[in-house]
Amino acid sequence: MAARKKSVTKHKADEVLIPDKLYFRIGEVASLCHLPAYVLRFWESEFPLLKPVKSGTGQRMYRRRDVESVLRIKQLLYEQGFTIAGARQHMRAESKSDKTQTAIPFPTPATPAEIQHIRQGLREILNLLSARKTG
Repeated sequence: MAARKKSVTKHKADEVLIPDKLYFRIGEVASLCHLPAYVLRFWESEFPLLKPVKSGTGQRMYRRRDVESVLRIKQLLYEQGFTIAGARQHMRAESKSDKTQTAIPFPTPATPAEIQHIRQGLREILNLLSARKTG
């Protein structure tokens, strides 16, 4: 009973657990996201980033990122009160900011003096921990 009640109250986008699968049919996405399938089809026409692939039989197959996009769109529209145009613009801005994030630079190789300094620091930590153990 508790599990059923828990799943019924899980309507916020950040609380949806997406199963670990490659593809989801439109009915599965509709069920996961608590939306009718016609809303998903409409959103596909309104949000360019939402493009499920079609199977050989013409069935829409959503990827995990598509499901995450649906949940984000739902959050913007239903929880934050965006219009469709506003949500589309917001999603576009989010996608651009994700692409422009700077990569973390690889560390430069340490010099022998730096390695010696690190080793000395580690020895000091080891001595402190050893003293605590015996004391």
